[in-house]
Formats: sequence, C-alpha cells, structure tokens
Amino acid sequence: MKKIISLVGHTNVGKSTLFNYLAGYQKAITHYSSGVTRDRIYCDCKWKGNKFTLIDSGGYVIGKKDLQIKICEQFVFAIEESTDVIFVIDILSGILPIDYNISNILQRSKKKVFLAINKIDQYKSYIYETQDILKLGFNDYFFISSYTGQGINELLNSIFYKKKEILIKLKHSNLPRITLVGRKNVGKSSLMNTLLNKNQSIVCDLPGTTRDCVEVIYNKFNFKCILIDTAGIRKKKRKKEDLEYFSFLRTTQAISNSDLCFLIIDIQIGLKKQDIKIFQIIKNHFKGIIILINKCDLIKNKSILQNFKKQIMKKIYPFTDIPIYFTSNFEKKNIIKAFFQAISIIKKQKKKINTSYFNQIMLPILKKNKINLSNGRNISIKYCVPILKKGINQFIFFSNNPKLIPMSYKRFLEKKIRSNFDLIGIPIKIKFKKK
Repeated sequence: MKKIISLVGHTNVGKSTLFNYLAGYQKAITHYSSGVTRDRIYCDCKWKGNKFTLIDSGGYVIGKKDLQIKICEQFVFAIEESTDVIFVIDILSGILPIDYNISNILQRSKKKVFLAINKIDQYKSYIYETQDILKLGFNDYFFISSYTGQGINELLNSIFYKKKEILIKLKHSNLPRITLVGRKNVGKSSLMNTLLNKNQSIVCDLPGTTRDCVEVIYNKFNFKCILIDTAGIRKKKRKKEDLEYFSFLRTTQAISNSDLCFLIIDIQIGLKKQDIKIFQIIKNHFKGIIILINKCDLIKNKSILQNFKKQIMKKIYPFTDIPIYFTSNFEKKNIIKAFFQAISIIKKQKKKINTSYFNQIMLPILKKNKINLSNGRNISIKYCVPILKKGINQFIFFSNNPKLIPMSYKRFLEKKIRSNFDLIGIPIKIKFKKK
C-alpha cells in the first residue's frame, strides 16, 4: 500500500522547509514568520523506489478564533488520512507545552509517529537532553536539518524499511559484532575495505568521511559476524559542532552493542587523549579489545614502533593484557592475523569458568598472599565465584571486611587471574562482597 505521510507540528518549526526538501522543489512557501501554511498541501514523492504522498499541514495553534479553529481542523484531517506522521519539533526553542498537546493528539490517533528534531544545523549547544525527547512518548526520534538534509535519509530509512530491518536484525541478532573505532582518518574505512576486499566505504584523505555507522555481514574463515565501521571521534573544538556530537553518540552506542572493538591508532599522529578516551569507553563497557597501530608501513625504524607500543602500554595501565598489532591497510600487514585473534577472543568470552576449578586455583594464592592492615584488623577471603553475564567476565570475592580491601590488592588479584586464565583482550570486573 502506498504510504501517505503527514508533516505536523506547531508553527515555524520547519515543516514547509522539510516538505520542499522531500518534494525536491519549492512548492510550499517558506518564511521566517510563523503560520504561513494554513491549508494542507499535497505532493507525490519517490524515495529509493518507494512512492508516497506527502502532506504539509498548517502549524498547530491554540485558540478559539475562526482561523485558528480552521487551521486545527486541517491539522486533524492531515493526521486522519495519513498512514505515517512525521512530528517536527524545533531544537532551538526546545520542547514547548504545545508540543505535549500535539503529542497527546498523535497518541490518540494510533498512527505510526516519527519524531523529527529539526534545525540541528543552527543548534549552538553541545548536548541535548534526550530524556526530554522521550517524555513526548515516541521511541523513533531523529535529529535532522530540513535546510541541509542532515539525518533525513536515516528518518526515511526508518519509515520505509523498519519491518525489513527488524527481520534482518532478528535473523542476525546472535551474530558476533566487531566494531572499528578510532579518531578521524586513522584508517577504519580502509580496514573495512581490506577485510571485505572491496570498496564498501568512501575512503579519502579528508578526515570525517564516514558520518554514520556502516554495518556489513562478514562471513570468512568459517566465522560469521557483523562488521561495523564508525564515524571517527575527534576532540570538540566548538560547541556548534552538533554533527560531531551525534556521531560520537552513535559510535558509543555501536561500542555498547559490540562483542569486540578494534581500536585503530595512527602511528603518524601518535597517541592522543582521544585514543585513551575511546579505550576507556570500550573498557567501561567490558568489550573485547584489540589495538591496531596503523600505517606502520610509513615508519621504517623498528625501534620507533616498539617505543610507540611501550607508550601505549604505559597509558592503558593496569589493563595491559591486550593484543597490539602493527598494521598496514596498504600492505595488508597483520590484518588477517589480528582478525583471527578477534575470533579467538570472542569465543573465549562465551566460555564459562568452572567455580570449583577457579577456587582450586585462586584460594591457595589468597592464602599465601594475605592482606595485612596497619591497624591489625583481620581480613580474609574464603570463597570466590566467576560469573559470565552479558559478556562481562565478573569475579566476586566474599570477605569478612570487603570495604577494607585496598585497590592494590584488587590489582594483584586481577594480575593473578590473568596469569592463570586466558583472558587476553577481555576486560574483567572484580567485586568484593560481605561473606
């Protein structure tokens, strides 16, 4: 069935500008004064082979004057004859009381609603509180610019291919997810292309070519997974860099949904604060990690490479049990080797450690290395339990005084666990509980 999509919202949020962008020509009148569109305007549109009718409704207004009542009637009619509704709000003015009125009308209509947060190209603040957006009651929301077209493809993708995407996601929901992360222009898209052996992503010397996450099903070496190429993260220079912020959010979400991340570092630029920040995000989400020092074909001095590796180890201490590879997309150096290591880590993440065997190894170590406090208080650890939960390798130690156990002893235990169990590239969490 052909979709009928209505654009709704209060006055001057950019509905007509969005209408003109989707229609491809100047049909609706756009102006900075509010309430220019009063009647419904129709246009037959086509997007990626999908034909649909687009309706631009008059901006919703509150009032008892004849004109205000007629505009509201047009607004309601547009919703009634639609299959889908794009509810446009203005990020510059924020969510107003009138937006909640519109939200109540749309929820009663039972139509499928897609929330479009417009004018992000003009937004000066760095962070927008998404919990305010969720208060409107719609889960499908998109940050867009009707003027530049930013985010509109993502919005239309959701409208036309949502059912198809859900089926694909359900079909491949159990596949491991490997995400390529790093700063801009470190070679993430080139690595994706090397693994796929084709040009899946646009690659050029200009940083920031990848704007959104690109997902591809990868099936080689008897291992099927999903590869995700993310937008490069860079340090915020100006508050108005909205695009950078939203790219950062998508990258963080991609990390959260991953099983393992390749953190790619450009050896020409060196190790920066942003690299460490990305590393900490991966670690805090307890995802498997492999570090790739890329573009090493440009450095011929081996001592420089080794010193760079030592610098990385120093910066990521105490979690240094991580595979580090010197790679080159141009020479295809160590890329397959690193990918095999990724397969190994993902398989290890799914293996449980037997509790009795874990205690058999760790209890003698605990007995031999007791905690000595200066105040003479006794601390003992009698039992420990390994738990595999949502990909997190967590180890719980039961003690009579868990709050008095120093951080140095926690690091000692992590070192002993890693030396006795193969957990390379896997962040672990150690907890102390009252016995």
